[in-house]
Amino acid sequence: MAGAADAAKLAAARHAVERYVRPGMRIALGTGSTASYAVQVLAERFGSNPPDCVATSRATEELAARLKFPVRPLRGDDRFDLMLDGADEVDPALDLTKGGGGALLREKLLARLSEEIIILVDPSKLVQALGERAPIPVEVVPFARPVLEREITALEYRPKLRTGPDGGVYHTDNGNEILDLAPARPLEEPDEADATLHHLVGVVETGIFVELADRVVVGKPDGTVEERGRPLARTH
Repeated sequence: MAGAADAAKLAAARHAVERYVRPGMRIALGTGSTASYAVQVLAERFGSNPPDCVATSRATEELAARLKFPVRPLRGDDRFDLMLDGADEVDPALDLTKGGGGALLREKLLARLSEEIIILVDPSKLVQALGERAPIPVEVVPFARPVLEREITALEYRPKLRTGPDGGVYHTDNGNEILDLAPARPLEEPDEADATLHHLVGVVETGIFVELADRVVVGKPDGTVEERGRPLARTH
């Protein structure tokens, strides 16, 4: 299955880069396994004339460095033509669960600075409602985490502190911690869930991305892709 998923992610990345990226564009690069394929395809296609790129994590910066693909720090006046990123879940409205790679804060910041956001996924990431398969990451201030665990539990989530490969507490590039939330039921109104979590003091950012994705490219293991555009806005 891993091989099929990798083939699907690569197909999505190739399609997006070949169809949407042009020399001279300003590109925001996401974090995670699918975003890594996008970086690799960009390096292959634009090695001698790369677009102007900013990455959302040290992991993506390090991958780009290994590929000799230049990325630069974020500037105060930055705006991006395009963002290429992955997602943990995508619902029919193209709302997203993100943050499996730990970069949810930087990803949401760069998403809000981007003219167009293209999300690259394999079919396993498609769900009917967020929280159906993947936990909802929430980046929190370490000092506040014990209180937040109690408050979030009262909101009918099961919070789990994220750990790293060494078994210790995982820290984001911003020095914060991540609580991965399992909701009591999939989210019917992700925008309301996002707002409720943001109201808790000590929450830095959530992995709920509402009405940010413009397009989702679903790669298939056979190399074909399906594109999904954002449907009409909610009416509630």
